[in-house]
Amino acid sequence: MPLRGRLAPTPTGLLHVGHALTFARAAERAAGAGLVMRIEDLDRDRCRPEYAAAALDDLRWLGLDWTEGPDVGGPHAPYEQSRRGAWFLDVWRRLEAAGAIYPSPHSRRDVEEAASAPHGPATGSDPTPPEPIFPAALRPTERERASSPGGVAWRFRVPDGRVISFDDARLGRVARTAGVDFGDFVVWRRDDLAAYELAVVADDHAMEIEEVVRGADLLTSTARQLLLYEALEWQPPQWCHAPLVVDAEGRRLAKRSGGLAIRELRARGLSPADVLRWPAV
Repeated sequence: MPLRGRLAPTPTGLLHVGHALTFARAAERAAGAGLVMRIEDLDRDRCRPEYAAAALDDLRWLGLDWTEGPDVGGPHAPYEQSRRGAWFLDVWRRLEAAGAIYPSPHSRRDVEEAASAPHGPATGSDPTPPEPIFPAALRPTERERASSPGGVAWRFRVPDGRVISFDDARLGRVARTAGVDFGDFVVWRRDDLAAYELAVVADDHAMEIEEVVRGADLLTSTARQLLLYEALEWQPPQWCHAPLVVDAEGRRLAKRSGGLAIRELRARGLSPADVLRWPAV
């Protein structure tokens, strides 16, 4: 049964074949139920409007179509996260009022150097490089109330030891343990921008997304986001984590992999059907 989905490119470079194939899967699964295009351009230093325009053009060339967002119109268009700061701040206030988050002046280096900061394991189903677990010793002992983020990073306090599980349309039952696979995570950055986890949850809820289709490297991120849905008392979407695209040697393809941008494949004379038949390229 088709479910309302979304395409969410991050315009930090030209659209890569790996992301394009995941987007094609999302479009196929959402066919007939509505598909939202959302530009996730919160990274002020790396996101470029020319990359966003190129991504839209490449996806159209591949035959993908969406029903809401840039180039379409609709009640909330354009869906560009850089324009949705007021909404993200409202969500931050809800989390702060619930006591789910706290200000954290500690840098990534502080966390890495903490003696009690183990690294969450990288698993075969989630090949994201392991990150240091935020140590409980760096959590504040008292709650600090605030009316605004105040130029400091804010973290979500995870329930240590709790297993967060969900059903994935491709992988079946997936589980992650808070405090073991991931620790307290950033929801608001010190440069006064919403962090990825908060922005994605806020927008998927606002845009009534019923199924999120994305790469298998984000399985642990899904566990984090489920905790945000719970704290906000929102119904989470369903999930489908697509396999990562690899080269002939089994290495994961990334944006930095040369010659694999859709724009470059088009210049080589490949057709949309050729690209969507990867790895036959």
